[in-house]
Amino acid sequence: MDQISEPGSVRLASRRPSDAQVAAAIAWLEAHPEIESLRAAICDLNGVLRGKRITVDQARKALEGKMRMPYSLVGLDIWGEDIAGNPQVYERGDTDGVCEWTGRGILPMRWTPRPTALAPLWLAEESGAPHACDPRRALAAILDRYDALGLVPVVATELEFYLVDPASNGPAAPISPSTGKRLGSDSALSIDEIDAFEAFIHDVYKASEEHCIPVDSTIAENGAGQFEINFNHHPDALRAADDALFFKRIVRGVARNHGFAATFMAKPYGDKAGNGLHTHFSLLDREGNNVFDDGGDEGSDMMRHAVGGLLAAMAQSTLVFAPHYNSYRRLRPNSYAPTVAAWGYENRMIAVRIPGGSNKARRIEHRVAGADANPYLVLSAILGAALIGIERHIEPGDPVEGDVAKRELPSLPADWASSIDAFESGPIMAELFDPALRKALVSCKRQEANRFLDKVSDFEIETYLETV
Repeated sequence: MDQISEPGSVRLASRRPSDAQVAAAIAWLEAHPEIESLRAAICDLNGVLRGKRITVDQARKALEGKMRMPYSLVGLDIWGEDIAGNPQVYERGDTDGVCEWTGRGILPMRWTPRPTALAPLWLAEESGAPHACDPRRALAAILDRYDALGLVPVVATELEFYLVDPASNGPAAPISPSTGKRLGSDSALSIDEIDAFEAFIHDVYKASEEHCIPVDSTIAENGAGQFEINFNHHPDALRAADDALFFKRIVRGVARNHGFAATFMAKPYGDKAGNGLHTHFSLLDREGNNVFDDGGDEGSDMMRHAVGGLLAAMAQSTLVFAPHYNSYRRLRPNSYAPTVAAWGYENRMIAVRIPGGSNKARRIEHRVAGADANPYLVLSAILGAALIGIERHIEPGDPVEGDVAKRELPSLPADWASSIDAFESGPIMAELFDPALRKALVSCKRQEANRFLDKVSDFEIETYLETV
């Protein structure tokens, strides 16, 4: 495989890449002289990669942890602006932090005008301790807790996205490469639509292979120009989160090369299906046994307790799953996006689903997060809440069958402001996330929310200007 990331990412929060991994990365670069520059980047709280362009001869500096970037980078708002009162800026003087290579690999980006590659980094303190506000570090800390119990989460994600016409001022369905006409209907699981966009899909798979992302199946989803691509399960949740983050860049980059734009907005069209980030996970013990499997169809007590933790934390963690203003357009009744904390077997209308199939593959599917969410924070919230459920033997109650709208069940926060408040005051969130990260995320989201409140939409003007 044309990549050096096969040894895997660094899982535990305090570990660093080995000298052998650094040497392998340098050797890979030497074997690929067509790579003219690198992007050295960290992931911020919004799931946006931020960093700098460096020359190839600076690669060793980045890989050996000798590169520095401001701590404040992880806490910028969605427009890339500082958060008012951010202590990283105003108390620490916007100091630089240590950027350590994650060990994942040098990831080629062949969709750019000139050949380049990504060197993924994460932040550390001067002491070498993980930086508390780095979202990848948050997930690593949760995995440390699983490791202490002798458990390994095996994770897979499913990402939905829309291809849109880049020439349109608003989201508009793309022009079909096979017919030359704009897509005009929802074609769920249409083989014809897959065939029409085969060249684009082929290049996405090719780029994913170079990133060692285990892409599995592709389907045409419910919206015009909407697709879902699934990943195979992986026993490294950090790597699974990496895969989701890097995959979004691949899709956007490859789409541009094919004359499209791609969006992972939770709800780009008000009257069409939203984009989700569904997460499947099971747990293995030290002997490699799936501890969710009890030999039958219902799953083990440990699985039920994990579900109990997920339900107990769901309202508090909704901000992680729906972090943006647009996110709450997706969380609507009868939309395949959950609005209540419920679980059940083979029911896609609820938040936590237990898929059917072989009992040996018994797993949990968490269906709340939108594709616009930060995958590191999503997996931190899901795996962390499941762990608390397991540790405290939290019972989930009876599984729900049929229409959840006919049941009285705990609701998720219905709007952004309520979600921010629930996350800030949530006791389970306080157990899962460092206080500095929680404060940074809340401050970021309140600043973004206030800016949206300052904007009056055209529809509001049309409705009210001369009417009320």
